[in-house]
Amino acid sequence: MFTSGQLPFIGGELTASGKVGAPGGVDAETARSLAATCAVNALAAVKSRIGDLDRVTRIVKVVGFVASDPSFTGQPGVINGASELLGHAFGDAGVHARSAVGVAVLPLDSPVEVELVAEFV
Repeated sequence: MFTSGQLPFIGGELTASGKVGAPGGVDAETARSLAATCAVNALAAVKSRIGDLDRVTRIVKVVGFVASDPSFTGQPGVINGASELLGHAFGDAGVHARSAVGVAVLPLDSPVEVELVAEFV
């Protein structure tokens, strides 16, 4: 199953906005936590379609986007928040291929966005 990009919404609210690493923006550690929230939202999307996350046999790939200041180069560390959450949730089945991409802007001025591909039975 392929999810669309998920933003760090909690209770219908975007929890942060702005560029990672920019003055007055979002710091890398906060962005890392936001990436984990995005992964939770992606898993919720998976569950809504397949009914039970116990059916997931592995996380195949994660793509993470980080809206970042041009001088910021820590995108992989930010997306580690999502990867580590998936590893804790699924153990060896959570080990996945991954891309971490810096971008100029994301929807709603979100600092991060995460999409994933999950295999299930």
